[in-house]
Amino acid sequence: MARSTGPIIAIGGITLANQTLLNGKPFDWRIVVATGLAAAAMALVEKGNEDIALGVSYVALATILFARTSPGVPAPVESALKWWEGR
Repeated sequence: MARSTGPIIAIGGITLANQTLLNGKPFDWRIVVATGLAAAAMALVEKGNEDIALGVSYVALATILFARTSPGVPAPVESALKWWEGR
């Protein structure tokens, strides 16, 4: 498995958990498919230049925590904060 695959799979898992578990939206298979395609693409990029692939993967992972991916669904950090305050 390529070294960039882990962060990409984490991105998909965070996005899916944020929408489905934390915000009650229906399960979206497009996230699963897009995650697989992104992981495959980054594995190909990694064969050319490992440092660039890893850098892009980790920047994307950091970005997904603070970015809203769907209208009406807060970012994962916002959702986690709302959940933490409601405990």
